[in-house]
Amino acid sequence: MRNPNCSGELKPGEKLDELQRNGYVIIQDKERFCFGMDAVLLSGFARVKDGGTVLDMGTGTGIIPILLEAKTGASHLTGLEIQADSADMARRSVALNGLEEKIDIVQGDIREAAGLFPAASFDVVTCNPPYMAGGHGLTNPEAPKAIARHEVKCTFEDVAAQAAGLLKPGGNFFLVHRPFRLAEIMVTLTRYKLEPKRMRLVYPFADKEPNMVLLEANRGGRSRMTVERPLIVYREPGIYTDEIYDIYGY
Repeated sequence: MRNPNCSGELKPGEKLDELQRNGYVIIQDKERFCFGMDAVLLSGFARVKDGGTVLDMGTGTGIIPILLEAKTGASHLTGLEIQADSADMARRSVALNGLEEKIDIVQGDIREAAGLFPAASFDVVTCNPPYMAGGHGLTNPEAPKAIARHEVKCTFEDVAAQAAGLLKPGGNFFLVHRPFRLAEIMVTLTRYKLEPKRMRLVYPFADKEPNMVLLEANRGGRSRMTVERPLIVYREPGIYTDEIYDIYGY
C-alpha cells in the first residue's frame, strides 16, 4: 500500500511518474537520469520463480526492483546503486509505494558487491549496465548521466564477475545491452561460468537493425541457447506494437 506520508517528499526538480502496475509510481529527476524502455523491457524479459530473491545491480532510481515486485512472485528484491542521489530517490520511491518490507536499496559500488552481500545468495541477478565502453570524450565523467551511460565506474567484466559470485548455483542473470557488443558479452559471460541460455533482439521497427539485446545466462549451465523471436517496438512512428503495450501494462 502506498505510504501517504511520502507524497510531500519530492525535492526541487523531481517528479512522480506512473508505472501502470499496481498503481505504483517512481520519483525521477530529468536533470539526472530517467529510466528508459530498456529497463522496462528487461523487467518483462526476466523470470523470477515464486519466492525467489533478486539483486538488481546499478538500480538507478529503483525502476527494475519495483517493476519486478509488481510482475513476479519474488519474496525479496535488492537494488544496488553507487550514486547517493539516485539511491535516495529509489528509497523514497520504495517507501512511497509501501514496499519497504519487499525491497531494499543499498548504496554501493558494483565492483565491491561481493563484499556487500553473502556469496551465492541470490536466485536472480539483473542489470541494465552502462552501454558505452570507457569515458572518452566526456566533459564530466562524474555527471550522473555519464555514469549511467558510460563505463566510468565499472566495466561489463566487473558486472559479470560480481553476478557470478552472488548467484546461487543454477541461478539466472538477466541483462539488457547493445548488439554491437554482443561478441564481447558472450565471451565474458562464459569466462565467468555464466552460460548464455536465452536471447532476444529488440528492433525499433521491423525493417531496421536491432538496437537492444536481452540476455539470460545461467550460473553453471550447460551449453545451449534459445534465440527468441524478434521484439518489435513500433508498429508505425509513435505507435507501439501490442506486445510493447502489454509489457508496459497499458
